[in-house]
Amino acid sequence: MFDYKYHIWYNTPRKGEKMNIKDIIRITNGVFLGKSENTKYNKFVFDSRKVEKNNIYVGIKGETINGNNFYKEALSKGASLCILDNDTNIEKEDKTKNILLVDNTIEAIQKLAKEKRAHYNIPVIAITGSVGKTSVKDMIYAVLKKKYNVLCSKGNHNNHIGVPMTLLELNNHDALIVEMGMNHFGEIHTLANIAKPTIAVITNIGTAHIGNLGSRENILKAKLEILDGVNNETLIINNDNDLLHTVKYENLITTGIYNQSDYMAKNINIDIFESSFTIDNIKYTIPVGSEAFINNALLAYAVGIKLGVDKEDIKDALKNITLTPHRLELIKKEKITIIDDTYNASLDSVKNAAELLKKVNTRKVFIFADILELDEYGEQIHKEIGQILLDNKIDLLITVGTLSKYTHEVFNKLNKNSYHYNNNDELLKEIKNLIKDNDTILLKGSHAMNLLEIVEYLKTSY
Repeated sequence: MFDYKYHIWYNTPRKGEKMNIKDIIRITNGVFLGKSENTKYNKFVFDSRKVEKNNIYVGIKGETINGNNFYKEALSKGASLCILDNDTNIEKEDKTKNILLVDNTIEAIQKLAKEKRAHYNIPVIAITGSVGKTSVKDMIYAVLKKKYNVLCSKGNHNNHIGVPMTLLELNNHDALIVEMGMNHFGEIHTLANIAKPTIAVITNIGTAHIGNLGSRENILKAKLEILDGVNNETLIINNDNDLLHTVKYENLITTGIYNQSDYMAKNINIDIFESSFTIDNIKYTIPVGSEAFINNALLAYAVGIKLGVDKEDIKDALKNITLTPHRLELIKKEKITIIDDTYNASLDSVKNAAELLKKVNTRKVFIFADILELDEYGEQIHKEIGQILLDNKIDLLITVGTLSKYTHEVFNKLNKNSYHYNNNDELLKEIKNLIKDNDTILLKGSHAMNLLEIVEYLKTSY
């Protein structure tokens, strides 16, 4: 049986070395148009605007933009190789330049990433879940870099392109952390078989993408595809989640606050912008006032212990964690306080944000835009959010979009201090009449609703 951890490919690079162009041609089974197969390169990029000298440019065919069409720009900036779909129109004068034609560029980088992974006998931590993937990734990275030279996926590089592109950055690293997102069945299966995680982490099972998958039970099945690339290695789960609590696995590590788990947070104290808890009588602090983030920290703690990080180092890492922007990001201005949680939204993350805002002593303003990809569940979930915001005693609710109108309607029945707008432009015309000095304003919505536009306005106007 093939064992990815110990397999050695002859005539291909060992750990810390790069594939050469000959390797890339062989692995992708592509057609090379250039003259030099020994050309050096430094990294792979798929945005022609970011190409620098000796990069390998990968043309990706998107829904609206075909990256293959920008190969000339990449070459002019010094790209050492362009990997393009074989139906790309290559101009005559470019047919002797370093261009590699393949059947499908996305499949090509996936093959390259899978082969690169085969040379690294290192911990590979893969994270998935409905909510909290990026925050958990940030926390695990902070913990592991106390002991390891860690490569960590950037931003939202968590899909069929971002994960392999991250793997292709492996060099002299001792550990790798990748985030895995999905919208449909089969997507995490593909990623897991490329990355071959040695530790899989699942944050929770909520309602994100329920419109595509039909039920939370199906979301659980899709998330558990992360085990398809794990050779009986370690699975770490948030045991307080009702569906994850049902998961059975041989090498399972559980974390939690309420359900009996391998690692449990005790003596919990949650302030507005800080939480503390103990594990085995050692006190840990995180700079976020949220029970959900305590659960996130427990997962990072479990990974750290599994990989031999000293408990004092874990403590220091969690206390000084820097989270990815737009996730409960605190912005203090002269007249108002902004909590920017605009990166994305789900039922669970809205509930978490509302519980945080409830703790502030000033007037509590919640600006909420639609949660997308809910299909027939959209009305029901947005009405439920209206009740959640009432329960958390929000003083002023401002909703933006189509589905959030249902949230406004529920809230408005019991609290008339609620306003609905069809889009950001309508809100921006009225917002000065709504916001008062000393307000604390939390903004939350799906990324595509672009509430960051409202955040930028508040930052520059108050």
